Order: sequence, then structure tokens, then C-alpha cells
Amino acid sequence: MAKAGKTSVPAPTSPLPSCIDGERALGHIERLVALGPRHAGTPGLEQARQLIIDTLRGFGLSPKRHDFTARTPHPELAEVPMANISVDFPAVRASDPDAKMVLIGGHFDGKLLTGVEFKGANDGGSSTGLLLELARCLAAHPPPVPVRLAWFDGEESILEWSDSDSLYGSKRMAYELVSSGEHRRIAAAVIVDMVGDPNLRIERETLSTPWVMAVLRRSASRLGYGELMRGRQTGIEDDHVPLLRIGVPAAVLIDLQYGPGWDSNAWWHTAKDDLDRVSPASMAAVGRIVLEALPDLPAGPPERDAKAGTPRP
Repeated sequence: MAKAGKTSVPAPTSPLPSCIDGERALGHIERLVALGPRHAGTPGLEQARQLIIDTLRGFGLSPKRHDFTARTPHPELAEVPMANISVDFPAVRASDPDAKMVLIGGHFDGKLLTGVEFKGANDGGSSTGLLLELARCLAAHPPPVPVRLAWFDGEESILEWSDSDSLYGSKRMAYELVSSGEHRRIAAAVIVDMVGDPNLRIERETLSTPWVMAVLRRSASRLGYGELMRGRQTGIEDDHVPLLRIGVPAAVLIDLQYGPGWDSNAWWHTAKDDLDRVSPASMAAVGRIVLEALPDLPAGPPERDAKAGTPRP
């Protein structure tokens, strides 16, 4: 099976997907990793927030910072300041201020691992770098539908993964969306996480909304990336789950087999998650798949055949 970097693909169907540059995404990750540890409570995490904001402003954008306090089970980090970051892009022909939008998100925090210098170049880094590259392209080429990019803080658990110790940022954003009523405006959400694996295979993730994942698979097939979407069938809790809980259709694009070969996860949450093990080609492929899917996501699930009760092709 070919790696993402070896796949020959046809040209995207619009200028927006073709804008994505994996090397630029890698450059953002290099600057992020240079900040040092960025798990909860570290100076590096605040510096990461500022790096994202400054980069977005450099694109001529006006990002929003959403500060909140996370309560964790860690005895020394019982209350931790965190902040999500978001930026909106109106559609190229924006006439309806209440038009349905697509939310694209991922996390930027790192993992607290005792005795491990965790760089998180792929886990937290690839989502951050790719989202910043998406922002650059969306600033240069207004999207066909309204888009919100979101960088989530606190995806990682502080002690051990549980419903009360994980996904702090996306839970907070879900709460804010419901409080403002904006959740009704989101046609679909796409989360990207660990998309820099050189041996990229996106999981067939079972918690994701099936029709959203189907739209993404069709987008991948049109671009010649269909093979990249044929990973394991498995359920993975990620930043899409809080959105699903408030009724937002959502899917996660993630490769949780991060290691040498197709079936190894040996680099995950280890010191080996570094810049040498992040593929610009993999990130570019995922970015193009997401942008290629934008026109189709606001349409919602396909109509069902009245007789057969199955989605029409």
C-alpha cells in the first residue's frame, strides 16, 4: 500500500483544496515544538495559544480567544486556565448571516508524561499546523460555505483518560455553542487529529456521524486519496464527541496507529513523536479532503429512498 507521500492524485476540483501546502503546515509545527512542553499548566501552552493567534493575525484575520478555567483531578493542577481559539470565514457569496456553517477543529495541547520529553509533533502538532494552513488558504480563497476553524485546548487527560479528565476545550466550546444557540447553525463538524503519520490510514471511526464520514470518503475518492480512508474500524473518543452530544453531526479524521508500519502505535505518547515522524504529504492530503468536502457538508444526510430505506448513491 502506498504512503500518502507516494500517492499520485488528480487535481482538486477548485482552487481552495489545491492551495494546501504540507510543508507550510510542517513549518507551523516546527515553531510550535520549539516552544517546549505545552501540557496543562506550562508556559509553553500559553505561548502556543499566542503563536496561533499571532499567526492568524499575520494572515489578516481576527481570531477570538475563549478563556475558561478547567477543573481537573490532578492534585497540583486542580484549576487550570485554558483557552480555545476560533476564527470565522464567511462564504464567498455571503448573503444570509444565519447560513449553516462547517466547523473544522483540532487540539494544540500536549500530553503530560512523567519522565518523557514529549514534543507532540503529530499528536497536537499536526492538527495545529494543518488548521493554520487551512486558515491561510481560506483567507486567500473564501470558502463556498461559512467555515469556523477552532483550536481546542485541553484535549489530553491530565492524569488518566476519563469523561471527567479529557476533552476540556471541546466540552467548553460545546457549552458555549449551546448557550449562544449557535449549535443550530453548524451543519457539520470535522475534527482532525494525528494526521501527520507518514503511513497514513484514517480510521473508520464508529462514533462519527455516518453521513459526515461518507461525505469525507467521497471527497477523498474524488481526489484519488480513497486508500487513505481505509483504516481500522474502531471507536475513538476525541473532540468530536462533545459536539455529537449537543446534536452537531461530526466526524474525526485520525490515524491512531502511529508507528513504524501500518499496524504499529509505538510512537504514540512517546518521545518519538517528533518532527522526523511527521509527513507534510499526509497533512496536505487530509487538508485537501476536508476542503474538497465543504460544498457537500451543509446539505446534510442524503435523502432516503422511500421504498428501500437506504441512502441514494
